[in-house]
Amino acid sequence: MDYSADVKKYASNVNQAAVDAIVKYCGIALKGKDSQFVAMTDPAEVKRVVDGFCAKKLGLDAATAEKAVLAAGEKMKADRTKHRVTVYYLVAEATGTMGKLA
Repeated sequence: MDYSADVKKYASNVNQAAVDAIVKYCGIALKGKDSQFVAMTDPAEVKRVVDGFCAKKLGLDAATAEKAVLAAGEKMKADRTKHRVTVYYLVAEATGTMGKLA
């Protein structure tokens, strides 16, 4: 999967080092048929992203993280499958935390 191409649908200047860092962070989760996507309609899934990636990797508080995750989902709403890497990238971009990835 070319994650950079998917990110390019939503971000003009893709930071390849950040994409690579997210792929490495996600690891085996990207191999699963369902786990490679974020189910934005599932509050438990959004909470997992907020409590996991956003809090642990980006150091965001829950309110900021949830707002950024939902904004990423809104930005991607036309796309039925929301790739985890793209969602994480958009969250980092929106919160100014890209530097914590690479």
